[in-house]
Amino acid sequence: MSKTVLHDPMKALFAEPGTHRSSSPAVERRPADAEMARVLKTAPLQMTSGSSNGVIAHWKHGALHDVVQPMIDHVVMTYPAGIQRLERRTGNSIAIGTARSGVVTIIPAGSSARWDIPGDVDVIQLYLPHATLERVAREADTSTPGDLLERTGHADAVISGLLMSATELPDGNAVLDALFRDRLTDILATRLLAGHSGAPTAFEPVSGGLSPGALRRAIERLRSDSLADVSLAALASDAGLSRFHFCRAFKESTGLSPHAWLRQLRLEQAMTMLRTTDVSIALVAARLGYASQGAFTAAFRRLTGETPSDWRRRVR
Repeated sequence: MSKTVLHDPMKALFAEPGTHRSSSPAVERRPADAEMARVLKTAPLQMTSGSSNGVIAHWKHGALHDVVQPMIDHVVMTYPAGIQRLERRTGNSIAIGTARSGVVTIIPAGSSARWDIPGDVDVIQLYLPHATLERVAREADTSTPGDLLERTGHADAVISGLLMSATELPDGNAVLDALFRDRLTDILATRLLAGHSGAPTAFEPVSGGLSPGALRRAIERLRSDSLADVSLAALASDAGLSRFHFCRAFKESTGLSPHAWLRQLRLEQAMTMLRTTDVSIALVAARLGYASQGAFTAAFRRLTGETPSDWRRRVR
């Protein structure tokens, strides 16, 4: 990722922050990951691969006394462990909060403030493009979203829990993991629009499932052993729906989200191979697209309560 640099970074760094959003062109804002690395003076423990939908990073950092410069994306964060005081100063306004489990902090895109944090912090951050908020609002047939609200240690157990789950690789299967993160980011964006934007959004319920033809095509694509694109964007486009409406209609038709349906299919395929062949567990994992035998074993045990080898011995 190329890093965008302000025209006068030293002047911007030592300038007194004001209560404002940056009026500079968006190209002058810094990428969130680069600005966080500069301010936190460390590297993330974990970061998801780059995505136009949003990126999630897990950091552990020490005391912070610095100005966070305007960033391209919204930054939404939560704290999986520990308790720490947070202070955000914008001009003459001071917001004080506590970093702890169950709360979120939001830095809207383009905003700037001085942060003072006296000690160590364990934090998970979502770098969310405003385009993602606009797309989710558009797909839900709602009005164009306003800016996100600044939050400092604001109680929101739902977003906090979702963000913490986002750092877990649920299956170790690249396709499943991508679907999981893609859908999770959309859910987070929906929650942010509903509870943390300048104009709270009301989402109308959608009833009815996919047409028989659309459902058949989606399932054929998900079952395909070829290199067919099974991203939410591809599945929704094939059905002639937005991603938001496709996911809701698919679940209405099948009782499962696309991610959960594909995970169930992978489990059924694994069980068939384990029961009817003598191929090694490592080969089963590889054929089903898991990154390693360990990732496959963890996913299988999470869904069945048994390891693949224990399950194979029991059914044969």
